[in-house]
Amino acid sequence: MPLTRLLRPLLAAALLASLAACSTFANRDPLHIDLVGLEPLPGEGLEVRFAVKLRIQNPNEGSIDYNGVALQLDVNDQPLARGVSDQQGSVPRFGEALISVPVTISAYSAMRQAWGASAYQAGQSVPFVVRGKLASGLFGTVRFSDSGTLDWPAGAP
Repeated sequence: MPLTRLLRPLLAAALLASLAACSTFANRDPLHIDLVGLEPLPGEGLEVRFAVKLRIQNPNEGSIDYNGVALQLDVNDQPLARGVSDQQGSVPRFGEALISVPVTISAYSAMRQAWGASAYQAGQSVPFVVRGKLASGLFGTVRFSDSGTLDWPAGAP
């Protein structure tokens, strides 16, 4: 009986704290993500590796602390590159940060893209999608995505 009296207020406090934690993330505006650079990295065998540089803009009233990043790039509705990083940092409130994520393009992905590219003509649009997440603990993961089209260059095979 005394244990029940002690546990009941503790459980109520834990429930209220978890609801308050969830409500702080409910009204968050989406992040703005821009691809600002690619730098070659050493690879193994037939893989190709790049450091993808992303500028992340936070239009929210609170900073976003992160302790991991995951990224996936799809081109023409097919996976092209993926990468993860355990880097840590913060995107300040109403501010921005530059993040570098190493990504890998497997030989299979490169061949699949080359095969699909053989059907493109100069000026044709090729769709792309970038998806990712900034991890910051149990309740703090922030997902992002961007999509658009790339124009197939003139003179390309």
